[in-house]
Amino acid sequence: MTADDLRAAGPMVNLSESLSRVPGIVANNRGNYAQDLQINSRGFGARATFGVRGIRLFSDGIPASGPDGQGQVTHFDIAGASRVEVLRGPFTAQFGNSSGGVISLVSTAPVERRWGLAADAGSDGLLQWRADVEAPFDGGFSVRASLLGFEIDGFRPQSSAERTLGNVRLGWEGSRDRVTVVINAVDQPALDPLGLTPAQFAQNPDQTTEVALPQQQPGQPGRYDTRKEARQTQAGLQWRHAFDGLGALTESRLAAYAGRRQVTQWQSIPDFVQSAPTHPGGVIDFDRDYAGVDGRLVWTWALEGGRQAQLVAGAATDRTDEARRGFENFVGDGADRVLGVTGRQRRDENNVVTTRDLFAEGEIGFAPAWSATLGVRSGEVEYDSTDSYIVPGAAPGDPPLNPDDSGSLSFDYTNPVAALRWQPWSELALYVSAGRGFESPTLNELAYRPDGGTGLNSALQAMTSRQVELGAKWRPAPGTALDAAVFTARTSNEIGVASSSGGRTTFRNVGGTERSGVEIDLRAALNTAWSTRVALTWLDATYRDTLPGTPIVAGNQIAGTTEQLGYAEIAWQPSAGAELALEGRASSAVPVNDANTVFAPGYGLLALRARWQAELLGGRLELLGRLDDLADRRIVASVIVNEAQGRVFEPSPGRTWLLSARWSMAF
Repeated sequence: MTADDLRAAGPMVNLSESLSRVPGIVANNRGNYAQDLQINSRGFGARATFGVRGIRLFSDGIPASGPDGQGQVTHFDIAGASRVEVLRGPFTAQFGNSSGGVISLVSTAPVERRWGLAADAGSDGLLQWRADVEAPFDGGFSVRASLLGFEIDGFRPQSSAERTLGNVRLGWEGSRDRVTVVINAVDQPALDPLGLTPAQFAQNPDQTTEVALPQQQPGQPGRYDTRKEARQTQAGLQWRHAFDGLGALTESRLAAYAGRRQVTQWQSIPDFVQSAPTHPGGVIDFDRDYAGVDGRLVWTWALEGGRQAQLVAGAATDRTDEARRGFENFVGDGADRVLGVTGRQRRDENNVVTTRDLFAEGEIGFAPAWSATLGVRSGEVEYDSTDSYIVPGAAPGDPPLNPDDSGSLSFDYTNPVAALRWQPWSELALYVSAGRGFESPTLNELAYRPDGGTGLNSALQAMTSRQVELGAKWRPAPGTALDAAVFTARTSNEIGVASSSGGRTTFRNVGGTERSGVEIDLRAALNTAWSTRVALTWLDATYRDTLPGTPIVAGNQIAGTTEQLGYAEIAWQPSAGAELALEGRASSAVPVNDANTVFAPGYGLLALRARWQAELLGGRLELLGRLDDLADRRIVASVIVNEAQGRVFEPSPGRTWLLSARWSMAF
């Protein structure tokens, strides 16, 4: 997706605005900024009840996914992006653990001295402002900086949020070197309206379940003021060096990053449930330090007929060191009990996750129209948890009321990939690819055992997949392109949600699964003024095994996956800088539990956008207007898989409007 695609899709707050244009990708805006987006790629990551799982996320080469595979995208500077790259299929395995798909944001490199201001206003109290400046300098130096402020009231009680995001990009380019340094920080407090039961959604999709709301006075039961405060700062460096006189060795690439993420989340776990000695409390509080290095070398050989061969080999390591604490979400007793606050400590542990990987990928053009690619990535994921919250027994010799839950686990993998490409004409390329994928449990998925016991969920195994894809890319004329793919992925030890209740989610292996499907992406220039775009996905994602005593039955659809997705638009550009477009988006029903007894209904939505650009006051003015969900349909925007209380639906706001203005000026 280009910067133009991102700007046309909305206020550039969430990737879900534009990712609906990409076949195979489901990106749902929960309408809940306390839980981030719900993203899955070909069904990988569908189990996530919060954050992102099973998909590798990158921002300017810096991983936004931890070494265990859990990630978030709140710090993505969409307004400053030159493009967002999306990769699906077997070769995602080359990005390491938990790479069922890859989403990578690349920021814009300064090409001229320019500063700009932008403002957005929309439904439900949406307000946003942005200021940015960029400039190249003599000697190959450049800088780009931006600051953003965002707030929204939300369409449901307890759904307001704020975000402050700052980004700085420093660059230097010499004759043989290119160095980029990226620094960013985000602060986002957000209230959490939780989900609705199907009955609540049918009654009033604008309501919020009572347990999410704050108390009106002390002693009032069952109101926990659910919310989350998240802060993150990080810095990353990329350095590319071109060699000369070293034979086939042509380039080195080095990437390094470090950062800290701090989160405090007040959950709706009932206060009386926390009386159990082993309960970690209803408030999550952690400080997570993370860092990593990726280094690689590139060899290139010239072959006869203008063909070439290339080999990339390297090593990477990532580490997360997390101090995690838990507290009761109440203080006081009886008529003086206050809920939704930070009370007595109930958890104190340090968790470390480390990955170490070696990888190589080679490509050779072995005939005028043929090329082949072979790759492999081998690595290890290590988990180490040290428990410092231990409560001894009531009397000497009694077992501890809260035992030492320390423990260690490790998983290793080797993922080979291969592809063959045939280009019979310059306009057409056909390919086939195959590979093995690997996804370890995340630290949160290992934290709790489904049987209610203490200690790490050591019975949870990593899932592996074998994927095959056959595809075609056709470029018959400028402005017209067709990409099509047929794929299948068979997974062993699929990780699924065992239960999700009161902020605590447990996981188990659910046996084998299979994902097969077709994806079509068509972009066509009909004439000089009219263009169209169509993205279609058919996905058959099912369980292959029946697990006795559980809702898992062979043939059932994997919870959280979508069988059919579609996006289409037709755009009219009567003149340079002016555009009017009609967009359509559709989805089939989505199962929210393993038994497939409850589904979020399918839907079809229409949206209208208008854009206009002009020169004004010596600068460039860009205006955008959008009306989304023209028919004001109340749909389920996303689902919470296997939520034990039945609060599985997260509704959409219905018809919304947006007005955006951006003005920039060279200096």
